[in-house]
Amino acid sequence: MLSSETRILTASQVRQKIKRMAFQLYENNFEEKQLILAGISPNGYVLAELLAAELRQIAAIDIVLLALHLDKNHTTQSHVALKGATVGFQQQCVVVVDDVVNSGKTLIYSLQPFLQQPIKKLQTAVLVRREHRNFPIHADYVGYALSTTIKQHVQVELQDTEKFGVYLY
Repeated sequence: MLSSETRILTASQVRQKIKRMAFQLYENNFEEKQLILAGISPNGYVLAELLAAELRQIAAIDIVLLALHLDKNHTTQSHVALKGATVGFQQQCVVVVDDVVNSGKTLIYSLQPFLQQPIKKLQTAVLVRREHRNFPIHADYVGYALSTTIKQHVQVELQDTEKFGVYLY
């Protein structure tokens, strides 16, 4: 961790954002029998798990969790691996989940496996949206939009219960 951190979202604020995102996901997909949440590992998958838990509390919808693995430093050269339940995506609604969208590079490359099959709907969800996108990607569900300088870094902590929150460095 860097020395000058500023907490921009507390644990309760993060949980509130996740709950709101879950309601939005359900509102836009209430007619679906099944919803596939594909989280970009590691933090995007943890966020997908938290969203799935909230969705299960508010809706009688089957939630399938998948983990997307790719090399975020070499997205153009890496293969996107899917891990989790083995389901087909044909005519399914898929939501790709990540913790932060900055340039959009990771999010856009993570869509690759879903573009190779005739899916019904492809959506994206992020906890934090920064305003430095270089790729034509739009997050359908956003917990928190944040304007930062290009030199600042956003760290989302979803696994450490003491540090659970969003930080700006």
